Amino acid sequence: MKQLVTGLFLLIFVMQSIAQYQEQQFKFNQEYEVRQWEILDVLLTTETIEKPFKDSSTVVFTHSSGNELVLPLIYNGNSNKKSEWLIRFSNATTGLWTFVIQSKHSSLDKKQGTVTILPNKEHKGGIRLSKEDTRNFYYESGEKYTPIAFECDWLYALDYDNEKELPKTNHLLNQIKKNGFNQIVMNVFSYDVSWQKDGKLATHPEHEFGGQEHIFPFLGTNDAPDFSGLNIDFFKKYDRTLLAMHERELFAHIMIYVWNKLVKWPDMQSEADNLYYDYVIKRYQAFPNVLWDVSKEALFYGRADEEYISERIQRIRQQDSYKRLITVHDYNFCKKHVDEVDYISSQDWSHNIYNKTLEAYNTFKDKPIFNIEHGGYETSDYTVFTGDYTNAEVCLRRNYMCLFAGAGTTYYWQGTSWNVVVYNPFQQPENSYKPKFTYFRYLSLFWEQFADKDLKPAPWINSSGYALANKKGLQLHYVPKENFQIKLGWILKPEKGKIKTYYWFNTLTGETTKSKPTKEQSYTNPWCYKADAILVSIIKENN
Repeated sequence: MKQLVTGLFLLIFVMQSIAQYQEQQFKFNQEYEVRQWEILDVLLTTETIEKPFKDSSTVVFTHSSGNELVLPLIYNGNSNKKSEWLIRFSNATTGLWTFVIQSKHSSLDKKQGTVTILPNKEHKGGIRLSKEDTRNFYYESGEKYTPIAFECDWLYALDYDNEKELPKTNHLLNQIKKNGFNQIVMNVFSYDVSWQKDGKLATHPEHEFGGQEHIFPFLGTNDAPDFSGLNIDFFKKYDRTLLAMHERELFAHIMIYVWNKLVKWPDMQSEADNLYYDYVIKRYQAFPNVLWDVSKEALFYGRADEEYISERIQRIRQQDSYKRLITVHDYNFCKKHVDEVDYISSQDWSHNIYNKTLEAYNTFKDKPIFNIEHGGYETSDYTVFTGDYTNAEVCLRRNYMCLFAGAGTTYYWQGTSWNVVVYNPFQQPENSYKPKFTYFRYLSLFWEQFADKDLKPAPWINSSGYALANKKGLQLHYVPKENFQIKLGWILKPEKGKIKTYYWFNTLTGETTKSKPTKEQSYTNPWCYKADAILVSIIKENN
């Protein structure tokens, strides 16, 4: 009898979130069932094997159609004088897969089984590019995907010391999902920040996650590293975080390195450096929600050069059988090595971020653009890292400016982006600062209406805002609250039997006005001087 195996089920109720993860012990010729894009983990044990991180054992999966997928057999630590190994598999292709281990070790070699992939209508799969529409990302299910990301570098640390549950992580992830974000920009590991910390953290240690010596991906500690091996327990706990994200369809934009968070990294291109890097690729490539980023601010801090970053990209491509998308958190690198990355990551703090992003959009016509950091860091109860803009409305506007320039975008809150993580901001005392996450819920809900409308930046069609338009008569005009009025310079006249209508959307409240017919050329934001708004102009059938 076949067994149904799922990596993680998530049931979200009004007041409760329940997650369950099942691992399977390997049995010869075992038959497994798993749905598309769910993760199957099969554990095997052998006698202790020397130098397990250097082991090259593979698992060959063959679909009934003849297609093959060769995956690494993942070392999963030692226990009771035994070595544990992990087969980790997911796929979009339904039907029967057989697998067999190829290894120089007799205790592993020729072990085999079958996996049946069943249809999954509850999940959209991983992210891919399209040859027909090179500007945008798409789910494997075929729907368009626009990154609306949330920065949280220390996410992995929230429940590190909780062996059984992820209460802090689940609470924060539920808030992130609820408010419309669909991606988290995160590190594999960050140790601590180099700048002075807010003194208020001394009385609120529950929000401080930097400088924890017992958390380290290598053996030893960050202050006294032992680069002879990896801390498998660290990665097992990282698994839990990625699984919790995967079941919420939150994508993990994983920055494998970060240079400015006081991590004692091994020397570049050393055996330990390659050991760490390769293991991350081996262990997480089967997660459909993974996007690779070689390093946060890859060339900013004098450690890495372009040659090293290029070599790291190639290491991913050689080892990742799933071909997850790759970028580099460095716009200048992406500009100079456009053929090496799958999409362009932009990082620009300038006031005219719209024009800068639009310039990137017009320069790279066959790549999606993702503005990973634009200098806007909404304020919190702790002064963590202010950047250039801290006002919530300004930070929101900068995200819209990126979207209207044709790019994906990222939101930063000082209460979650770095070593300080206020994982339950709406359960803090009444007088504490509450982040304006709802702004992004409204943004996301608004954006979903137009995801498949083939909208493109059209900066010439209004006098003083930002605009998107398609060839079918749909126009979106972003109007900053300071604007008294906008004048439309590109008037689409309805054909016979059609009518032009418009309505307004309030970016702060999500409120919309009633749709009205119009022949006007000038428009005034009904919330002028109070809130930015979007004028939606539509040509449709006159009923």
